Amino acid sequence: MQAMLLKKPDTIENAPLIWSEIPVPEPENNEIRIRIKACGVCHTDLHTVEGDLAIPKLPIVPGHQIVGIVEKKGEKVTCFQNGQRVGVPWLYSVCGKCEYCQQGLENMCMKARFTGLHVNGGYTEAIVINERFAYPIPESFSDSEATPLLCGGIIGYRALKLCKVKKGQHLGLYGFGGSAHITIQIARHWDCDVYVFTRSESHRKLASKLGACWVGDAKDNPPIKMNSSIIFAPAGFLVKEALRVLDRGGTLALAGVTMTPIPELDYDKLLYWEKSVRSVANFTPQDAKKLLEIAAVIPVHTTVKNFSLKEANKALKELKESAFNGTAVLNI
Repeated sequence: MQAMLLKKPDTIENAPLIWSEIPVPEPENNEIRIRIKACGVCHTDLHTVEGDLAIPKLPIVPGHQIVGIVEKKGEKVTCFQNGQRVGVPWLYSVCGKCEYCQQGLENMCMKARFTGLHVNGGYTEAIVINERFAYPIPESFSDSEATPLLCGGIIGYRALKLCKVKKGQHLGLYGFGGSAHITIQIARHWDCDVYVFTRSESHRKLASKLGACWVGDAKDNPPIKMNSSIIFAPAGFLVKEALRVLDRGGTLALAGVTMTPIPELDYDKLLYWEKSVRSVANFTPQDAKKLLEIAAVIPVHTTVKNFSLKEANKALKELKESAFNGTAVLNI
């Protein structure tokens, strides 16, 4: 089968993904094979391709926002039938035995493996995965529309939980890409007032269209302090700016898988009054299930730009340049 394969990390401007032929995977026991229909393009893919993340396996096929059809089942599969549409996100497998897994904190598992990093991901025609880590896709979403839910949506939902925002409070969002444009819709569904900090004029327009009560730059002063905030952009300097306008007792969640260095912080001015800063480390299967349920109820509207599989390098380059709103999607 055909795939866009990463043999050696390099800047996306050098088009490091290579059109290649790889074997079709065979499912075992509790695994299903999914014929991929669409795969979203994520900042984590960019970090993988450019070598910002430690890559445990090369060559590797990136991609972890996968929507497709079950076409073959292992002998012990009970949850899915051939022909059923499912999604595969970032979390590929866990040990199931450690203290974190036993507490329902699979995102903390020391032996966790991730789609498109430890195992081949969605920039190809098929993938196999344990049925426990695949999820039914609501019928209301097309293949392309569903892909952003499987990373940006799930991470945004977990970030909303960890930043402790409550109904009717003021929420700040820093960066307005694939995750934030879903997160704002959930927050508005919860009757939160959302303030969006982004440099992009097109992102500001989309934020206003999706219900932001204020948009501006990270260095601007919003009309009121934030009760909670989430940083989606991988820029460490934003931590200082977000804390500057975070109210007493507020929580700042850092939703990126990686981030540039965070500047030295003035404790009295930025951290005192019981402000909290916490990272968002992946997600649990329960987060994935809950997000897909909420997305169908609202319903969430996703903004996508479609590319062919062969255009994966182009899609990642445009992502790096913030050349579009929402999420790039490879149609397989």
